[in-house]
Amino acid sequence: MVINDPFAILGREFDKVFATTNTASYPPYNIIRLPHDDFILEFALAGFSKNDVQLEMDNRNLTISAQVVPSHWEGSTYLHKGIATRKFSRRFSLPEYYEVTSAGMSDGILTITIVKNIPEEKKPKAIEIN
Repeated sequence: MVINDPFAILGREFDKVFATTNTASYPPYNIIRLPHDDFILEFALAGFSKNDVQLEMDNRNLTISAQVVPSHWEGSTYLHKGIATRKFSRRFSLPEYYEVTSAGMSDGILTITIVKNIPEEKKPKAIEIN
């Protein structure tokens, strides 16, 4: 007997959300799928400190934003400025039952862990036939 998992489509829906939500290229990011349809988002944020970055969840919308106060060396000018530290805001709509469980920043990479957390009463159940 085959029991269809009604929540199997969540992973596919999550893929669609990330494929269509944002088309901007800054900051560059990775989406990593883990076992059990959990995900990690990695953002390359060279030049930003963790105090410059804000994460906010509102309903099922995750917003990542940052703004750096430019550092100025007294009496100097940039001859070349290749490290972008411009203001940005990225928004992702998470599928139902997904939540951010952790966020950290190390070596200029912001890492956000997103897991699927289906309540027990919503999970599919096998029904014994008597």
